[in-house]
Amino acid sequence: MKKDVMLVTGAGQLSMAIARRMGYGKKIILGDKNLGHAKAIAKIMNQAGFDVEPMEMDLSSREDIRAMIAKAQTYGDIKALVNGAGVSPSQAPIELILKVDLYGTAILLEEVGKVIAEGGVGVTISSQSGHRMPALTPEQDRALAMTPTEELLSLDFLQPDKIRDTLHAYQLAKRCNEKRTMYEAVRWGERDARINDIAPGIIVTPLAIDEFNGPRGDFYKNMFAKCPAGRPGTADEVADVAELLMSERAQFITGATFLVDGGATASFYYGPLQP
Repeated sequence: MKKDVMLVTGAGQLSMAIARRMGYGKKIILGDKNLGHAKAIAKIMNQAGFDVEPMEMDLSSREDIRAMIAKAQTYGDIKALVNGAGVSPSQAPIELILKVDLYGTAILLEEVGKVIAEGGVGVTISSQSGHRMPALTPEQDRALAMTPTEELLSLDFLQPDKIRDTLHAYQLAKRCNEKRTMYEAVRWGERDARINDIAPGIIVTPLAIDEFNGPRGDFYKNMFAKCPAGRPGTADEVADVAELLMSERAQFITGATFLVDGGATASFYYGPLQP
């Protein structure tokens, strides 16, 4: 029997929280570079009544993304995308961050945008980090949004010798995610589909715990202590926003980015977190 299909990339806490909220009644294809992680999350969800099939998928590989799409289409129309895949500044070098978080996300939005069904919807997860760097020029923003995907990593300002460190690479990647979401929303709209971006702040996940225990741990702990919320967030609070954006109540919302950071960005510019 054919089912509507949800594509989920990244077998992490954010992806699972959103998929549990919005994946009921759908066939969920869960892709992760670590097949063991994907199988573990699939087992948890299947035992809770969902229909999840795990598969190995590298976000930075167009071939892997196309294989995931082809697998999904054997079950039915692709009606939803949840992109939670990525690497963090403490997990990877500059080149890998750009290849996965920047280039990989651009490929995914492009390829899914070619096949998303009428009325389909997607969310991609970026980060508050995209708001923590000086403004780029209009030309640079436009280049991040509109450069053909296979040329993105050749942009002059994305060359490793122009990037200070892994955090700077991550900020650029997340800025690109937001601009790319705007660009792809126009193309998705031609198929009567929507795509939005969620930019979380400090959310308690295994990835965040790596950061807390990494070289910038004190920086992150200070960030959530001095934001208006006074604490880190949870994956379910991000899923609350995704639930709205992926529902029929958000028919007029596409190409947008939603900060879910407890006010950390506000504090960074106008409060005690100012540099």
